[in-house]
Amino acid sequence: MDFHLRLKKLREQVAAKRLDALLVSHLPNIRYLCGFTGGAGFLLLSDSGFVFFTDVRYDMQSRTEVKGARVIIARKALLAAVAEWLWTHRKRARQWTIGIDAEHLTVAEKKRLADLLPSGVRLRNAPALVEQARMTKDEDELEQIRRAVQLGASLFDRAVQVLRPGVKESEVAAEMEYAARRAGAEEMSFPTIIASGPRSALPHGRASDQAIAAGSFVVCDFGVILHGYCSDEARTVWVGDPSGVIAKDARDAYEAVKEAQQTAMAAVRSGVTAGEVDAAARKVLRKTGLAKYFRHSTGHGVGLEIHEAPRIAVSQKEVLKPGMVITIEPGVYFPGKWGVRIEDMVVVKEGGCEVMTPTSKDFTAV
Repeated sequence: MDFHLRLKKLREQVAAKRLDALLVSHLPNIRYLCGFTGGAGFLLLSDSGFVFFTDVRYDMQSRTEVKGARVIIARKALLAAVAEWLWTHRKRARQWTIGIDAEHLTVAEKKRLADLLPSGVRLRNAPALVEQARMTKDEDELEQIRRAVQLGASLFDRAVQVLRPGVKESEVAAEMEYAARRAGAEEMSFPTIIASGPRSALPHGRASDQAIAAGSFVVCDFGVILHGYCSDEARTVWVGDPSGVIAKDARDAYEAVKEAQQTAMAAVRSGVTAGEVDAAARKVLRKTGLAKYFRHSTGHGVGLEIHEAPRIAVSQKEVLKPGMVITIEPGVYFPGKWGVRIEDMVVVKEGGCEVMTPTSKDFTAV
């Protein structure tokens, strides 16, 4: 990862926004900019350079990981250390304006820092400059994400092996998570979703101690973190005999979701808006009379966090650019009955997209 280039570009953007400095507090943003993977820190960017503040727990770790920034190990509260540095290094001849992560620095932290700052230094909510940069992945990031996607996809094979009537949802999730750890995953991207029967109609139905029953769907939504980068995938499996009347209705719904997902993926390319991709999925489901059962957005960005910009949703105006990594995950949910969701990750290209997820989307019954 070229941390020096990232910092250089960000400093140019900070100056263009008429900010004298930017205080980065969101840990994924800090990792993106300088490589730090620990649990506490602030990164300050100014025309005097880049300074990273952390505490004694991360002394050795920060000195090994942090690239492009001077490391200060605070012997006091981190915000107090930031304020002390500013007392020493600010240009006293003029006012200083420091941009802050408005989405991530709490109201209490902002007040605490403002109270500690010298006169002539003021805080201003900064635009989401780092999040905007993170939307477009470089080749190093894309390679890490591809590896995470491949590892994550392998977990579905384990799910199909153990997913049977009478097995608890939590047992299926446990088998998948154990396989993920054995394969080298740092952790899961989010709590694994194994939602069966009527619970499959819950878009975020985390695995419970409910036993899986025959004659319904099981939504499996899962992902791993590998070298800091997330994967995200969903597949829906029918449990039991796939030939009855109920199974036919379920299969029709499944095929409609599959067509909606493939149509949305076909709409992905550089220059279209996120809203246009969402509309492509909804148009298919509207044609089949299922649009009212699709109750969430079509997708989201993925990277160092499982949910990043851009959001692939109704009327979203963000224009897709090459290197963006997004999910495409339409679904339909029938309360009290069952639900279907199919999700893949794709990379935006000039004339289309690269589908990263290798798992088959064919209707599967176990």
